Amino acid sequence: MIRFILVISFLFWFLVLGSPLLVAEWIIGKFNPDVKSRSSLAIVNWAFRNVIRLAGVTVIAKGEERIPKDTAVLYVGNHRSYFDVILTYVRVPRPTGYIAKKEMEKAPLLSNWMRNLHCLFLDRDDVKQGLKIILQAVEKVKSGISITIFPEGTRNRQPDCLLPFHNGSFKIAEKGDVPIVPMSIVNTGAIWEDHLPKMKKATVIIEYCEPVYIKDLDKEDRKDLGKYVGDIIMEKYRENKKLLDEMTATK
Repeated sequence: MIRFILVISFLFWFLVLGSPLLVAEWIIGKFNPDVKSRSSLAIVNWAFRNVIRLAGVTVIAKGEERIPKDTAVLYVGNHRSYFDVILTYVRVPRPTGYIAKKEMEKAPLLSNWMRNLHCLFLDRDDVKQGLKIILQAVEKVKSGISITIFPEGTRNRQPDCLLPFHNGSFKIAEKGDVPIVPMSIVNTGAIWEDHLPKMKKATVIIEYCEPVYIKDLDKEDRKDLGKYVGDIIMEKYRENKKLLDEMTATK
């Protein structure tokens, strides 16, 4: 429980004491939105790194050199834990927004930081609003801001498997003409969700797979991008889960 209390306390005080920073970021954004994007990225990355340290998480990151540096991308990952956002956000090389559930928009102060970070809030029960959010995300990637989405649509409570990926998520890459970067994330559930409310030390492996360029795919793969990208993620997941199990066994 100590780790949980430390993490929650840190986040609470960051949001409260960081309120003046939100005002400063608002003023900066009036004059230079790009500076605001990058300064908000740096501030939140600092906060998330502290959360990772307090939670006792060790991260093994693989394949970061595969992420294109000259363009925005659509990151696509499997989703097991709230820590998926925290652990991947500190590794993005450019301003990056996340597609979040609509309920997050009601969180005071947190939602302000999320808007500063180009996050978009999706109502999964409103098809019309969902299409609007996809179009907004397309405009984001066209302007050079990467987007991250977890196409399972919710946190998967079953370990070592994927829920079906929603194909509509991939319209962001198709219409925005940006590559897809599949992210395979292993063992984030062991941090918190597997034993609520306790937080425990855990090792997580994140692998960034080879970028997927939709135009280079054949017709059948383009037709079911969810399955195509999901298969890539699951293949790496199995490899890295085996590696993690071997590492654990030798300790």
